[in-house]
Amino acid sequence: MDLATAAVLLAIGLGVMALAWRMPSFVEQSGTGLTAPGIVPGFHATVLAVLSVLLGLRAIRRGALKAGAPQSRAWSGEDARQLGTAALLGVLYAGVLVGRVPFWMATSLFVFAFTAAFEWPAGPVGRVRRLVEAAVLALATGGLVTLVFERIFLVRLP
Repeated sequence: MDLATAAVLLAIGLGVMALAWRMPSFVEQSGTGLTAPGIVPGFHATVLAVLSVLLGLRAIRRGALKAGAPQSRAWSGEDARQLGTAALLGVLYAGVLVGRVPFWMATSLFVFAFTAAFEWPAGPVGRVRRLVEAAVLALATGGLVTLVFERIFLVRLP
């Protein structure tokens, strides 16, 4: 399953890299390539491609290509629940929160909800501490992402 996932993610990463490369750079207008709209998606696609290669190599090291290797297991109900949770939170973040509340707050709420949703099933022992850690992580992420985009990339955020 990991090898197939790696192949799909690699294809997506390479495709986005190619599209980001084709985006205009606006160097002739602004004088700097750092403001090109393809920088961020190209960076994300590069990271996705590199991590997918690492995932594929790990799968091969664990025997994914060996004759008689066990076939990919079917998704469990837990797998589907986690994918659905991640997708729902992503859609709520991008489709509902961004643009309606300050960006730092939308990002903080998303990171908190995402972290809490995936830490909750770990059980009641230490749950309060994990939720406090999620809140600290969320506020730090919201602030840092906003700072980086507004101060370094010079992007006005909603």
